[in-house]
Amino acid sequence: MKPADLTNKILPEDLFLGLICLERKRAERSRKTFFLLLLELESGIEQARRAVLGEALIRVAQSTRRETDPAGWYKNGSALGILFAELGTLAEESVVEMVSERVRQCLSTELDSEDLRRVTVSIHTFEEDSQNKGPKDRLNTRFYPDLAHRERDRRVSLSIKRAIDVLGSSAGLFLLAPLFGVLAILVKLSSPGPVLYRQRRVGQYCVPFDLLKFRSMLVDNDSQIHENYVKTFIAGKADPGAMKSTGGAVYKIKDDPRVTALGRFLRRTSLDELPQLWNVLKGEMSLVGPRPSLPYETAVYHAWHKRRLIEAKPGITGLWQVCGRSRTTFVQMVRMDLQYSATRTSLMDLQILLMTPKAVFIGDGAC
Repeated sequence: MKPADLTNKILPEDLFLGLICLERKRAERSRKTFFLLLLELESGIEQARRAVLGEALIRVAQSTRRETDPAGWYKNGSALGILFAELGTLAEESVVEMVSERVRQCLSTELDSEDLRRVTVSIHTFEEDSQNKGPKDRLNTRFYPDLAHRERDRRVSLSIKRAIDVLGSSAGLFLLAPLFGVLAILVKLSSPGPVLYRQRRVGQYCVPFDLLKFRSMLVDNDSQIHENYVKTFIAGKADPGAMKSTGGAVYKIKDDPRVTALGRFLRRTSLDELPQLWNVLKGEMSLVGPRPSLPYETAVYHAWHKRRLIEAKPGITGLWQVCGRSRTTFVQMVRMDLQYSATRTSLMDLQILLMTPKAVFIGDGAC
C-alpha cells in the first residue's frame, strides 16, 4: 500500500495499531493531545451479521473522519478506530462533543435500533501534559497495544521472573523472620506508632497499591516537605548535596526532621524496605524493577516518564539503584528503568540482586 492510499483506506489491524503507537510517541515529544475513537461490536454476534455490521461501521468511520484522520481495525472485524490529531486550538470538550454527535447521527442513519444497541462508542484522550493532574487509577492501555504483543512474546520469561519472585520473597520472609522480630521491637521502642508504615504507591499500569515499610518517621508528619522536594527533583532543580547523608537515595531528604534516629539507620541500610517482600509475594512488586512511584510524583510526570510505570512491575531494587544512586538525575533514572525494561533477562536480575548489597553499603552505586 502506498502512503497516499492511507488517507482513504480502512487500515488492517497491525498497521492501525502501529499508527497508534507512533502517534503516542509523537505526542510524548510534542506534548500535544490526540484522540482515539472506537466503534466496538458486542460479542456473540453471528459471523454473517457481524460482517454486515462491520461494513456499516466502515461507512460511519468514512463519514465521520477528515481525510487526514487514519481509520482502521483496532480489533479485526469487531472494533474499528479513528485517530484524530492536529486539531489546532479546539478544546478537548468541544472535540469530544462534536465527534460524538456526528458519530451518533451517522450510526442512527446506518443502523436500526436493535443494531444500535450492539455498538459501543467511546472516545479516549491522550494528553502529554499531566501537570497538576493526579494519576488515574488505571492506565488507559488503549494507547499501548504494543504491550499486549510484547507480553505474549515474553510469556515464558515473565513466568520465570514471577516464579523467582515467589520463591525469593517466600525464602526471604522465612529466613529473615527473626530479624523482622528484632526490628519490629526496636521500631516500637523508638517512638510511638505502628511498626509498619503503609504508603500508597503507583504500580504497573498505574494500579495503586499499599507498599509496606518498617516505620522510620514520626507519626502524623507533614508529607508536604517530601512532596515539594520530589517535584523539585523531577524538575531537575534539587540540590545534589541534599542526598549525601541518605545513603545516596535520591528521593530522601538530608536531615529530614520527620525521621527518627532509628529510622535514619534503617534507611541508610535499606532495612526499612524488607517488608516489601510481602508486596512481591502478593504480585504487586518484583524483586527487581523500577522504583514504585508516589501518587504526587506521578501527578507531575510527562507522558514519556510514565513508560517506567508501564513496561515493568516495580521492584525492591533495580538498575538505577545499583548503577546510579546519588549520581542519578530523574531523567537518567527514567532512562535506566526503560533500558532495564527493554533488555531485562533472568541473568540481569540475578546480577542486580547480587550488586545491591554493595550499592547499599557504599551508597553511590555499584557499577
